[in-house]
Amino acid sequence: MTALPPEPAPRPVPPGELRASHDDREAVVELLRDAAAEGRIGLDELDSRLERALGSRTYAELAVLTADLPQPQSAASGPPLVLKGGLYGASRGPGRWEVPRQVIAHGGVGGVQLDFTRVECRLPEVAVAAYGETSGVTIVIPDGWAADTGGMDPGAGGLKDETTSDRLPGTPLIRLTGAGGMAGVVIRHPNRRERRKLHSNPPQD
Repeated sequence: MTALPPEPAPRPVPPGELRASHDDREAVVELLRDAAAEGRIGLDELDSRLERALGSRTYAELAVLTADLPQPQSAASGPPLVLKGGLYGASRGPGRWEVPRQVIAHGGVGGVQLDFTRVECRLPEVAVAAYGETSGVTIVIPDGWAADTGGMDPGAGGLKDETTSDRLPGTPLIRLTGAGGMAGVVIRHPNRRERRKLHSNPPQD
C-alpha cells in the first residue's frame, strides 16, 4: 500500500485578513464620527465610510478607512495606574478618569477605593492587581460589567465578590488578581447610596 504524502500545513492567516468583531467595527465608527466633528472629513464622506465600516469583515478593510486619520492617544497604551493606600488612603473615582489596561492597588494602612462607575472604557479587559494588606481594597464596577476573580489569592482577609455575571456587550471584563492580605479585597456593583448619587447626578457629556 502506497503511503499518502502528508498534507501541507495550513497557511497562517495574515493579521489583516483576520475577521473583525462588532466591537472592532464600532470603534472605527466612533473614530470616524470624531473625525467628522473635528472637520477632518465631510458629512458625505462620513456616510460613505460608515457604510463601509459596518460592512467590513476584516481588519484590513477597517484599517483602510482610518489610515489617513490621526489615531487617538489613550492611557491604554501607557504605564499601569498604581494606587498606594499609605497612611491616609487613596482613591480613583467616582468621577471620570481614563482607564489604563492595568491597575495596581496596594491597600496599605489607609485603604484604596477604585470606582469605575462613571468611566467610559472601550477596552475588552482591564487587569486589576489588588493587595488588601492592612486596610483593604474596594473596587466598584458599573452594572453590566463583569469580573473574573479566579486569579485572586484571598489570603487571611478574604475576597468578597458581589458582582453578577450579567455582562453587557461592549463592556470590559475586570480580571482581578493579587492577594487579600489581612483586610481583604471587595469587588461589587454600586450600593443603594451610590446608585442614588448616580441617578441624581448623571455623567455629563
